[in-house]
Formats: sequence, C-alpha cells, structure tokens
Amino acid sequence: MTRIPLLSPENMTPDQLKVYEEIVGGPRERIVGALRAAIHCPELADRWQKFGALLRYDVSLPVRLKEIVILVTARRWNSQVQWQVHVTYAREAGVPDPIIEAIRHGRSPAFVDRAEAAIYDYARELLERGEVSSELYENVLQNLHEVGVVELTALIGYYSMVAMTLSAHEIPLPTEGSLTLPVLGDSADPAVVTLSLLGPALIVRDL
Repeated sequence: MTRIPLLSPENMTPDQLKVYEEIVGGPRERIVGALRAAIHCPELADRWQKFGALLRYDVSLPVRLKEIVILVTARRWNSQVQWQVHVTYAREAGVPDPIIEAIRHGRSPAFVDRAEAAIYDYARELLERGEVSSELYENVLQNLHEVGVVELTALIGYYSMVAMTLSAHEIPLPTEGSLTLPVLGDSADPAVVTLSLLGPALIVRDL
C-alpha cells in the first residue's frame, strides 16, 4: 500500500484538477509515477510536470541516449517503478536487450556507439561520486557539445528526484508487473554494487 493517498479527479481540489487535466492532455496522456505524489501540492506538480516534459520531449538529446541514462539512474536508486516504466520506452527507442540486461545486472554494457558509452560512463560516475572527472566531461562534451552535456546532467538530476519520490512514498506500478531489478552481488561491477546496495530494492505492491 502506498504511504500517501493516490488522488482521483473526483477528490481533487480545483487547483489539483487543473494540473491533472494539463498532464493528461499533454504527451503523457495519464498521470503516473511520482506525479501522483506531487499532485498533492498543485503548484509543485505544475512546475514538475513542465520540467519533466521538457526533458523527456523537447531537448536535443536523442531518445535512445535519454532512455539509457534513465535506466542507469533507476538502477542506481533501485527504483523498480522507474525501471519498469522506462525499460519499455528504451526498447521502443531501439536500445538493445544486451545493453538493458547489462545495466539491470550492474555490468558495464558493451557499447558500439561512442556517444552511448560516453553518456553511460558520465551518468554512472556522477551518480556514484557526485562529480565527474575532467576526462569524462570532455568526452561527453566532444560527443554532445555544450547544450547536450547540460541537458544530460539535468536529466540525471531530474530522474534521481523522481526515483526518490517513488521510493519514499512507495508509489506502485501503474499496471501489474513483476519486479525486475535484482539485488546486485559479486557478478556486478564493483562501482555499481556500491551504488545499488546503498538501500534495499523498493517493494512494489499491486494497486
């Protein structure tokens, strides 16, 4: 059971309903995940959904790169909800299953594309250490240029906030599904084990 009431349109205030209608009338078409908590504070939810929509739909980063970054962030925070939602989007964007499975099990994927390898290393190091080495930063800068590296960093921060919100309030999956993020063990890269074992995996319950 979620720790916070999940509001429906019938029991929303006028301000909440206004934000809800804007969300479902936009590219998301429904309210799921962390916005189900944020809607309790409609002013926050309004800014949240606009920022999220900008990062998801209107930045220059290719969709495939964005979804790899979101999966890395979900793995870092053990966010089952974020993982299950975005693994579908990642496959639709053309991210190969071997890359998805490597991230899921805490292993470094065998990337062919240099930009994908660069953003993976950047995201992992930023999430692990809270900073990025000069070498990694320059590598991403060469591949994505100034706008891309700014967008990439914002994407990691935004989806970390989403993952924390999902976990803190125990927001359930929008549909039934099995847990897909295993607890990492000795088979994972040591750096990723450090990241992913900071806390227990979120237990997701049915709606």
